[in-house]
Amino acid sequence: MNADTNVRVVLEVFAAIEQRDAARFLAHTHPRVSICWPPSLPWNDGVPGRPDPHGQHPRSWLEVWAPLQPTAAERQMHPEVIAAANDRVVVRWHQRGHSPTGLSFDGQVLGLYQVREGRLARAQMFYFDTDAVKRFLGDAAGQGPPSRPAGPPAAGR
Repeated sequence: MNADTNVRVVLEVFAAIEQRDAARFLAHTHPRVSICWPPSLPWNDGVPGRPDPHGQHPRSWLEVWAPLQPTAAERQMHPEVIAAANDRVVVRWHQRGHSPTGLSFDGQVLGLYQVREGRLARAQMFYFDTDAVKRFLGDAAGQGPPSRPAGPPAAGR
């Protein structure tokens, strides 16, 4: 597969996530897809509906974020392809959320994606500010008053 084809596969996965289309997501991911998140974040490498290697159904990224993304606006990730070569694609995207108490989050993520056999085989995410993500999720869950704005500082600050 060439880099352009791999970019299309990765962008299909983003579209499936934004539209919460599980069938489309599974159609574009390899049966043994590996999704790697920063270990400090409160979800794991679980894919909804798929057990982990120990037979457990771990809490996935979607299970954490779905309640915090009630509208299409929060689900929009605005993926921007930064680079693509051979079987790898690098994408910068936005993680957005809105809590029931009115807190908002908009943070950037850089993802490294590997395509094998025409399907996403590996995804590794690098959040620009994992502490801001954890603060937002803690505040959204009512684990204390917001201590600082949940997102990264605005440009110019």
